Amino acid sequence: MAIVYFTKDICGESLVRLYDKLGVSLSGRVAVKLHSGEEGNQNYVKPEFVKDLIEHVKGTVVECNTAYEGARNTTEKHVKLMEKHGWSNHFSVDILDSDGEDILENPNGEVIQKNIVGSKMKNYDSMLVLSHFKGHPMGGFGGAIKNLSIGLASSEGKSYIHTSGKENASFDDLMTADHDSFLRSMADSAKTITDFYQDHIVYINMMVNMSVDCDCCNVAEDPCMEDIGILASLDPVALDQACVDLVYSSEDKGRDHMVERIESRNGLLTIQCAEKQGMGTRTYELISID
Repeated sequence: MAIVYFTKDICGESLVRLYDKLGVSLSGRVAVKLHSGEEGNQNYVKPEFVKDLIEHVKGTVVECNTAYEGARNTTEKHVKLMEKHGWSNHFSVDILDSDGEDILENPNGEVIQKNIVGSKMKNYDSMLVLSHFKGHPMGGFGGAIKNLSIGLASSEGKSYIHTSGKENASFDDLMTADHDSFLRSMADSAKTITDFYQDHIVYINMMVNMSVDCDCCNVAEDPCMEDIGILASLDPVALDQACVDLVYSSEDKGRDHMVERIESRNGLLTIQCAEKQGMGTRTYELISID
């Protein structure tokens, strides 16, 4: 059974408390993988909120370029948006695929057996996966597993995951690919990251600004649910499952809208596949630190 820590106290100090509660001190060069927000998006978690924690771990904010049109699909545009959104004002920022790509293997992948990541990922000794839990127009929801998979894939790698292994895929290929194969491919690719970092990776999910849309949407729905809290674990599967369970058990008036988004996209399949891949367990104990 995995341990998931939880607090309803939503503030920067709580992020640090939860990280310290995990009992793991990330060492060496620490990458902080988060979603920096597409241009026009109003829901992404702002740098001021996570500032205390990133400074606490002495981390570098890392991102990868996108596979669709927008303000983050080239390194030049992405760097400018990181400045505009304030990330570069507070932290060192690194676009991991700005200098090329590397391949990580997953021989036991259910759909895909490799993951294409930014070549600069190898420069980091440990990683803090700091995820904004919310809905997603394709995945149903986005949490730690999505941040590990699509989030850390290079631009080409994102296309590869979305199309379940098609090389040099077009945008139309992304939009017409088999949906469940895409969800399974996210689990396959996420496993390569957990294998790469082993015990030098921790996960925190922030259940705030919970729209049914992702931070990658430049025009997103406003949040449909009230903020729930912050959760942390050494197990990304348990962490995402705990967040989903908190949504399902909520009495918030927007709960049904979020559940419909998760279920209409078969979002739970990614968690189930990640558990089968050995990334973690869906069985957990939720411990409140309030």
